[in-house]
Amino acid sequence: MKKIIICLFCLNFLFFTSIFAQSPNKNYQQGKTKMDQVINSINMMYVDSVDFDPLIDKSISTMLKELDPHTSFIPKKDVAAMTEPLQGTFDGIGVTFQLIKDTINVMEVIIDGPSEKVGLLAGDKIVKVDDTLACGEKITNDWVRKHLRGAKGSKVKVSVKRGRNPKLIDFVITRGAIPMHSINVHFMADTTTGYIKLERFAATSTGELITAIRDLKKQGMKDLILDLRGNGGGYLNVAFEICDQFISGKRMIVYTDNFRGTGEKFYASQTGLFEEGKLIVLVDENSASASEITSGCIQDWDRGLVIGRRTFGKGLVQKPLRLIDQSEVRLTISHYYTPTGRCIQKPYNDGLDSYYHDIQNRMKKGELYTADNIKFPDSLKYKTPHGRTVYGGGGIMPDIFIPLDTTKYSTLYNEIVRKGIFGNFVVDYLENNREKLKKQYPSFDSFQKNYKISDAFYKEFMDFAKKEGVSDSASFTFSSYANSFIKENQTKLDSLFKSANQINMQMLDTMFSHYVTKNYNEAIRLRNEAHAGEYIKDYLRFEIARGLFGYGEAYRIFLETDDTFQQALSVMHNKKIFKKFKVYSGKEKKDKHDSESDND
Repeated sequence: MKKIIICLFCLNFLFFTSIFAQSPNKNYQQGKTKMDQVINSINMMYVDSVDFDPLIDKSISTMLKELDPHTSFIPKKDVAAMTEPLQGTFDGIGVTFQLIKDTINVMEVIIDGPSEKVGLLAGDKIVKVDDTLACGEKITNDWVRKHLRGAKGSKVKVSVKRGRNPKLIDFVITRGAIPMHSINVHFMADTTTGYIKLERFAATSTGELITAIRDLKKQGMKDLILDLRGNGGGYLNVAFEICDQFISGKRMIVYTDNFRGTGEKFYASQTGLFEEGKLIVLVDENSASASEITSGCIQDWDRGLVIGRRTFGKGLVQKPLRLIDQSEVRLTISHYYTPTGRCIQKPYNDGLDSYYHDIQNRMKKGELYTADNIKFPDSLKYKTPHGRTVYGGGGIMPDIFIPLDTTKYSTLYNEIVRKGIFGNFVVDYLENNREKLKKQYPSFDSFQKNYKISDAFYKEFMDFAKKEGVSDSASFTFSSYANSFIKENQTKLDSLFKSANQINMQMLDTMFSHYVTKNYNEAIRLRNEAHAGEYIKDYLRFEIARGLFGYGEAYRIFLETDDTFQQALSVMHNKKIFKKFKVYSGKEKKDKHDSESDND
């Protein structure tokens, strides 16, 4: 037995030695030896004792940053938190919470979760956890997660304040596996069009998508809007499985490649649930990686229309490598390419800062507001089987561009969000009105159709916001005001400087102050004439609906005024647009209904 073990060790040693000896990377062996020399020297000769764990962690992290923007090192303490959203479950009590004024407020109770089973309700305030006071400055999100999460089957006691009842109510909750759904929103947008929002590509996403499609088909779905906006990606294999639900035959979904030539090709392998029927995919500048594989595949095979704004541009494949201390390296091993051969990875030669400020740079160049500002060289043009022109080299360019709507946002809205005013106000409002609202609006549909934010209620909210320190202000950049002041008053300023032996600073100060005040007030007026106030009302409706019916239903409030969604819904009923882009409901040939009269 001992001889066998020695032989196996020798074979393994020879195998890895042969790999290192054949490494195509320049100076690999010399670099490895140099690193060993430095570490050994520190260990043997350094003046003080050294804790090597943080030293090595920092060295690895710094080294990996030199490779590409997505190769990364994850310390042992952070591995679980980083992988949890993609695993699809965690162990806990099954609530979503928000810290409001140093108190844990239960915002939602997960259906069939441990908390629902014992009777915890949305709106409850958790005051004690295992008889330990759970409010005050020491309470942070990390504190809450540490004390409420735990191994499946373990118990935790929570004491909650409910409504105006002065007495605390005690619950003993047995922790269980809590699903982290990647699809929280799916519904019928009209009588034939379904809508599904996929938040990330997690281990459970394929099953969730199948369940959602089946549910929508039972409700009469013929066509589908798949929303990938804000979806930063996830597991690569899940992207293949998702695409497989929409792509017929054994067509290529994606392929990977690297300088070693060890890439792979991935094909649709089985009959999917939605291979026929009109399909629209929504994307934006925060759709990345697996979202780009999915939207790129659907676009390349002329299976559906992509609507929105150019995606992030992440075309690198990472492989997780678990290290000896259970820390993890996510190492880029390949580029991926869409079926037409597009590599959608954006350049990263100018360093990490430039790479991660790309979205801000797009905004400065006006790329988020008009497609005309987005330029692609001819070398990045590709053709789909039906003759559509698509682009590579930096994200997926949508078929139909929807500009970013900035009229909804303002410094006032941002300050209200940043200070948690919506949550503070709505928690108190629901504490006093929950039962009345539930009776008045027994379903979300009735709430959506009939519940409006009155001007009086809006004023009450704004008065509350002001008491909490929110001021009605507009963005102010001194340099931009100064430059525009000089430009608009150039003649007066030239005259002032030429005619006076000594500059009248008081006059100059008065001119500039008057200019700034006038233009600042105009900026606030224009903002208030836009949709900022309406968006604040929408957010109020959303928070109230979430407290009554849950996030999945409440999200539909935002879609009422969502330009991208509303345009997608309009396009879905316009056959001329599908014909223009040569998209034929998932079939190679024209659908028989395309010969019928068009609907504009």
